[in-house]
Amino acid sequence: MADQLYLSYWLHGFTEDTMLRQYDKMLRLFPFSRLARPGPVFRIIPIDYNEPAVFEKAYGNEFDIGDVLTAAKEFQHPDSCYILEAAWDLWQFDADWHLAPSRAALCCFGPDFESPDGENLRIEFGLETLFLPQTGIPNSLRMAQSNIKSLLKLVHDLDDRLNPDRRLLATESGGSLPEKLQQALSQAEE
Repeated sequence: MADQLYLSYWLHGFTEDTMLRQYDKMLRLFPFSRLARPGPVFRIIPIDYNEPAVFEKAYGNEFDIGDVLTAAKEFQHPDSCYILEAAWDLWQFDADWHLAPSRAALCCFGPDFESPDGENLRIEFGLETLFLPQTGIPNSLRMAQSNIKSLLKLVHDLDDRLNPDRRLLATESGGSLPEKLQQALSQAEE
């Protein structure tokens, strides 16, 4: 069964005063989709995930990250979560291979907000199957490799810019993406 893939960051000196600067760095490095329709949606959730959003705005495809950060600053609190639901372009199979928007959620957790794993920043990439070769689909290995290269480039760029204390690229069940990739590659060779 497919798992959700996510990337989490724990940052040194992460406070209410620095959190939106760090979020800005993450947003500016993310390769937003040029194909997605409609554009991103930005939400601010106070206290915990059970609370309704105090702010929600849908943006067009040609949106300005500065507008998102201006909205975030209006509701800047240490117990808030900031989520930009967007997309990036990955190779996907639907009768044939094509670049298509794939959902991603870019999250910043205030220091007093209970994040899923205690992280400060998180990107949720959707199903891990986008990054694993699938048996029975032609060119699956090559296309999965392309998607993995996109993922690794983003991780590398974020590591350089954020200088994290710790980073975790993992699946929802705690499984290791490299182990699943190795398993999928060995099945493809059989």
